Amino acid sequence: MIFPHIDPIIFSIGPIAVRWYGMMYLLGFVGGYFMMGYVARLRKMPINQETISDLLFYAVLGVVVGGRLGYTLFYNSHYYLKHPIQIFYVWEGGMSFHGGLLGVVTVLFLFCRRKKLPLLLVGDLVVTAVPIGLGFGRIGNFINAELWGRVTTHPWGVVFPGAGSVPRHPSQLYEAGLEGFVLFIIIFLLHRFGVRRGVPAFSFLFFYGLFRFLIEFVRQPDAQLGFLWGGATMGQLLSLPMILFGLGGLIYVLKKNN
Repeated sequence: MIFPHIDPIIFSIGPIAVRWYGMMYLLGFVGGYFMMGYVARLRKMPINQETISDLLFYAVLGVVVGGRLGYTLFYNSHYYLKHPIQIFYVWEGGMSFHGGLLGVVTVLFLFCRRKKLPLLLVGDLVVTAVPIGLGFGRIGNFINAELWGRVTTHPWGVVFPGAGSVPRHPSQLYEAGLEGFVLFIIIFLLHRFGVRRGVPAFSFLFFYGLFRFLIEFVRQPDAQLGFLWGGATMGQLLSLPMILFGLGGLIYVLKKNN
């Protein structure tokens, strides 16, 4: 299957161009905003829409700063040590989900201290929105023909521009389906069933880590890193702590009497 030609620019007005990738981020943030409001009302959380707006602002800040620093440290530290000024060239691409996660956790901790809100309660709310952003973001990766998968003989393999003449797994769409749609359904149903505090947040860590770890088996590792210890990729090594921490957190909150 030849990659369908999709212009990455939706439209442009003079020097200003609106790109599909940026639009995916915007849709993710807007969708997450409304979903957090719905879940806050559903679970009768002591959080109003104004607080959610503030929370979203801090979360976006954590995603951008943490994601960029995470990519710099985890995926291309050798290059950025030689070109430190380019760390700030966010428009050139290069973001890490795991770095973004650490950034969000950091700002959530500060936000909860400032607003005097329980961290797990806010975490349960935020993870409802994250799969929406992940799903749209991975679709944006597909449109940009980046982060493609490994070579495959399956009939749904895609020949991506810049990746040679052989078909590859459309791993961006696998991630959009698992990390986006499936993970959203899991978290939403947990809220719908009224599970105890902390279960949605730790379930997100566990299932995202598991889905990402499995998809990495068909995703092409970053060229500058390749395969690491035992043939594992950086994505798998960073996902393992998420799986373990999520599982440990689930066991802890489910065993608590209160």
